[in-house]
Amino acid sequence: MQKSLDLKLAEIKKNRSSRAFVIADAKDADMAFGVRAPGPRQYISAKGPHSAQFSPEVWTREEYGHRNLPEFLDIIRDVTRQGLVDIMLMSASVNEQLSIKEGLFKNSMMTPAARANDTTDVWVIRHGRYVREPAQTFRSASIDHIQCGKLECDRNGEFPGANLGLYSVTFVNDLKQDRLTLQTFKEFREEAERKKFRYFLEVFDPNVDSGVPPEKLGEFINDHIIRSLAGVTEAGRPLFLKIVYHGPRLMEELAQYDPNLVVGILGGGAGTTYDAFKLIHDAQKHGARVALFGRKINNAEHQLAFIEMLRRITDGQISPEEAVRAYHGVLQSLKIQPKLSLEKDMELTDQAVSYGGSGGGRTSVSMARGTKGRNVATGAKQGKTSSTWPVLPDGSPDFSSMDSSQRLAYHSNRLNRRYG
Repeated sequence: MQKSLDLKLAEIKKNRSSRAFVIADAKDADMAFGVRAPGPRQYISAKGPHSAQFSPEVWTREEYGHRNLPEFLDIIRDVTRQGLVDIMLMSASVNEQLSIKEGLFKNSMMTPAARANDTTDVWVIRHGRYVREPAQTFRSASIDHIQCGKLECDRNGEFPGANLGLYSVTFVNDLKQDRLTLQTFKEFREEAERKKFRYFLEVFDPNVDSGVPPEKLGEFINDHIIRSLAGVTEAGRPLFLKIVYHGPRLMEELAQYDPNLVVGILGGGAGTTYDAFKLIHDAQKHGARVALFGRKINNAEHQLAFIEMLRRITDGQISPEEAVRAYHGVLQSLKIQPKLSLEKDMELTDQAVSYGGSGGGRTSVSMARGTKGRNVATGAKQGKTSSTWPVLPDGSPDFSSMDSSQRLAYHSNRLNRRYG
């Protein structure tokens, strides 16, 4: 069966003004979060700790706060049957179960994919500290295991598994570290080309203080992408990119540079429903043609309804504001209690979307006046004030005025917002 991904990529490259838009559901969080990967269980109503009813996506024990793997697999099956997503991104083990053993995607227009590497900046382990160290390269899965579930594939026929992978890189503005990142990427590209394995490239913002001002991170990332791919011929290039959305100007700068380079965005961490819907709308408006939403989909009260709204937005059928109201209408009709009221869920809280804050940090801040007359940003988590640091008039962090404790507080809050 023809895959919607291939049809849309062909259309995008043929006609840059096309509204064709690729949506991926990133269900690969088990390579990052461990037990928390399948996402939290949501409730329809609760009259007490032992009488809560689970939403239609959840069926089992309520004593644990997160879904288990069988529940997670069922949700992937449901999303696949819905048919609105173009790519299902999974871990190699989940890909083996659903693609190889079950053949879930054989008669589907959806393309299965697997995370091809798991650098240390996605090791979001409870009580761990790995994400606070400069990202180091690492690969759990081999290409053969993704393609066919074993050490060496039979290369005379079609692969029963996925033949598409996500490869991620994180540049931290350190010569030794970034050179190693590129060298490892080169080795992966060469192996992928030999084994006819397709991939898309995820370029994270630095996960540690890189010395690059937050408002300049988009330029840093754009230049790294162009420079890194300049020495790569078509046979080794990614199908598309996955990057943080740094605002209209920088998205347009990258999208217009090379018509053959398809640019996509990552969804990021927690936020309001409006954050997600506004993000995909604005990114598409300014040149993005792909969106990969993981946590934003996985943490939704009703994932299928959430995905339907994303698709309606990218198809131009509905505005982000209308989509939030429609989504809440679906929840109401299904008697699912939303996590936020409609009024609160209509707020724009993600600074990467509102363009006023630091693009790379994706930190939600509230403004206050410091004791010495300087602007101060207050980082908040779960409604509690956690730290303050000076900011410039445009709302971006004022690193020149920060002391060491404020710099630490800023980056700690940034990481909390990114990883939850």
